[in-house]
Amino acid sequence: MNKIRMKTFTGLTFIVLFLTFIIQPWSCRTQRLPGDYPTDTIITNKNGQGWNLSIEFMRGEKHNHPLMAIWITDTTNNYIETLYLAESIAKGVYSHGDKSTGKWMPGPIRRPATLPVWAHSRNFKESDGLYIPTKNTPIPDAISGATPQNNFILQTKTSSTEPGVFRVYFEINQTWDWNEYWTNNKFPDDKEYKTSCQPALVYMATIDTQRNEGPVNLILIGHSHYNGSDGTINPDLSTITTAKQITSSIKVNLIKR
Repeated sequence: MNKIRMKTFTGLTFIVLFLTFIIQPWSCRTQRLPGDYPTDTIITNKNGQGWNLSIEFMRGEKHNHPLMAIWITDTTNNYIETLYLAESIAKGVYSHGDKSTGKWMPGPIRRPATLPVWAHSRNFKESDGLYIPTKNTPIPDAISGATPQNNFILQTKTSSTEPGVFRVYFEINQTWDWNEYWTNNKFPDDKEYKTSCQPALVYMATIDTQRNEGPVNLILIGHSHYNGSDGTINPDLSTITTAKQITSSIKVNLIKR
């Protein structure tokens, strides 16, 4: 009887170990890594006469339809130009912006809390006092496009070779990413805050065109104003959680001619 029980126990142990060996690696593979996604190529400002830049974006595990802007300034943060902007911000029209017909259709929407550091850096105030484009004053197609859902490489050019040293900024925001600090009722009467949740994050790198440094990592330097009232960058990231995981890395490379 004991022998039978021992054989049964041994058999069950073997089955458990076998299933663990088979199932565990499979379950691990369900969590896709950044490298598991394809890499899209975006080309903007192809007629630019300045520096050739390649910006590589690797998505993170919390990436879920974020909006983003990429632009450059001089070393004292004076705006120079935009290199890429999410289409919905650039056109002032969201693909799910109008439900008047009973189903979601494209419609005009303004979201000042989405990318406020870029908007205030650009410093173009519309007639309604907001610093973001309208459907009547869109950003050119040459520097805007749909937000890619995979990893991507932005191939772009600056408009001129001045200045020789400049900063590359990358701002990214993803709505509905509440956390314990940035809650749905933190500012209950602020509708703009509720379109942003955790504020936009801002990354930055400095490029010196006289050096051949290879790819340079953009570093997370802070977050935007929670409702887009101004273009300040708050360096306190202690309240930011999942928003840091929208991307796993951003690099910029100066392509020498």
